[in-house]
Amino acid sequence: MTFFRVAATALFSATLASGVQAQDIALTSHDGKVEVTGTLLGFDGEFYRVDTQFGELTVDGSGVTCDGPACPNLTDFVAEVRFSGSSVMAESVLPALLTGFARQEGLSATPQRIDQDSFTYELHQNGRAAPLGRFFINVGNTGQGFSDLIEDQTDIVMALREVRPSEAQAAQAAGLGDLTQARRSRVVALDALVPVVATDNPVRQISPTDLVRVFSGEVVNWSELGGPDAPISLHLPVAGSGLAQGLEDRLLEPAGAPLSENVIRHESSGDLIRVVSDDPFAIGIASQAEADIARALPLAGGCGHALVATRQSIKTEDYPLTAPMFLYLPDRRLPRVARQFLAYTQSTDAQMAIRNAGFVDQMPETMRIGLQGDRLANAVASGGAEVGLEELQRMIETLRPMSRLSLSFRFEAGSSRPDAQSRSNIRHLAQQLEAGTLDARRLTFIGFSDGNGHAAANARIALLRAKTVRNAVLAAVETAIPDSVELKVDAFGEAMPMACDDTDWGRKVNRRVEIWVQ
Repeated sequence: MTFFRVAATALFSATLASGVQAQDIALTSHDGKVEVTGTLLGFDGEFYRVDTQFGELTVDGSGVTCDGPACPNLTDFVAEVRFSGSSVMAESVLPALLTGFARQEGLSATPQRIDQDSFTYELHQNGRAAPLGRFFINVGNTGQGFSDLIEDQTDIVMALREVRPSEAQAAQAAGLGDLTQARRSRVVALDALVPVVATDNPVRQISPTDLVRVFSGEVVNWSELGGPDAPISLHLPVAGSGLAQGLEDRLLEPAGAPLSENVIRHESSGDLIRVVSDDPFAIGIASQAEADIARALPLAGGCGHALVATRQSIKTEDYPLTAPMFLYLPDRRLPRVARQFLAYTQSTDAQMAIRNAGFVDQMPETMRIGLQGDRLANAVASGGAEVGLEELQRMIETLRPMSRLSLSFRFEAGSSRPDAQSRSNIRHLAQQLEAGTLDARRLTFIGFSDGNGHAAANARIALLRAKTVRNAVLAAVETAIPDSVELKVDAFGEAMPMACDDTDWGRKVNRRVEIWVQ
């Protein structure tokens, strides 16, 4: 009875047909000793999912025969996978990945529009009329994607933010597993939330604190931000959008600020960008990848540091409002073609497809210290008062012969747990080390801290974070890393701040672990 993937196989030691009314299907073992009846919930070409009197069961199709009106046609079976969620991912990221996946497998990917809000991609093999797989894509928003998953209307959620606690609880109650666990999500690309204005708007930067005051309605005139005496027009995507919810979750909620009732909503990021770019008194929140005809405002702090959303600053999370693009998966077996596609999304080829589509990929890059003048200037201009010249000199001498890797690690607020992008970076770095694709003999995990507290204590905490990240990477290595690669740790505490310490977001940006390679 190995074809039953259940904990208590003794439940099936007797035939279940007696006393059970006929339902959608009956699965019978080849020796005829075991029969399971129930309602067919799904078939992926290999396994049946059946709702039985014992609950939901997964049964290996190779060990049974199927009888009943709901039994699938095994000869003409086409694996189907349903996606729902973020419109940005549905219309740009997923097509790029599906096309790349098909090319790698020697298949063609044929798109077909169903209606305004949905389309399909069929994977075909040359010379075969029937598709090998069919991907249904529902174009909506992140909130809708999670609702569809909970209501069993989709298999995979496309999300521009992490799952919210209420959504995770509802999914667990629906038997979909714990969506907060690492295996339940994949980061496939990187983006950022950026405040955007028209190109002729005279305001050149904005602090996250002022951004909260603007979108909560506390600041209503541009003159309060150093601009003209004109009312501020607020623009956001629809309420369920991951971009809009990202603003709420990451800026408004931590500040205890409500969203202004005067916000104008837009069905798509493209519509928002066009409206804002034509209105010199408008401000909106948009995807960095789509903010082409508007101007993105750098985020500034009181001490003068300004952080711009660039490909490098998004990869390293030096820009504080990075937005990983997730695929969330239920705790059930997906069709083989879906599993193959998910594996592909983590490959080098997939990351190149992401870059070609205009989004930020996760492939590690290196940056020489000579290209990081702003960071070194910050170290001198606003490093902690307790950080002496000797420590700054030690830092420069240590880093001079090395290059910074674009994979950085930051932590959730008030926690030692790496944030979502950093957890993905841990897996990526482990895979790179296993494959031996990093052209480096030595990797040094270097911890940095904010400037709160004594410099000596901050240096100790930074070193502990560096060790924690190194150990997490080693734990994620499934085989072994080459003997020629050496992993070290070091820390410079508050010696090289990325942002001001006068805000929570600034302190979070400063608390980090960087990877330097030689």
